[in-house]
Amino acid sequence: MTRPQLFHCLRYTDADRGINFLQAIGFTTAMVVRDPDDSTVVTHAQLAWRDNGGIMLGSTQDGDPHYGPGICNLVVASDEDVDSLFATALEHGASTVTEPNYALHGGHNACVADFDGHWWNIDSYPGA
Repeated sequence: MTRPQLFHCLRYTDADRGINFLQAIGFTTAMVVRDPDDSTVVTHAQLAWRDNGGIMLGSTQDGDPHYGPGICNLVVASDEDVDSLFATALEHGASTVTEPNYALHGGHNACVADFDGHWWNIDSYPGA
């Protein structure tokens, strides 16, 4: 496997819930580092996406300048996988941003928002 060169970075109000959501939609956990004085605080977590991609995340802190909604595009293998992952995300607490549809530039896609408002575009279009 090639080492990822680009990571989408997020902050969560409940990092453990964020990790659970990401695992449910197909990410695998590579590492979780917790604050030694407060085990509920995730100082850094890294999750892998398929063969070469990933997310880094942590718990929000008071006055954190890095907190805010983000958008991540998850490229999946097929149109059927878009529909399946969309349903799984909804079952795990996501809300619909866009229903599954076919894009003019190609591919099948849908978009959900997780509990902290981060958008997850699920897409069979791998890019040009």
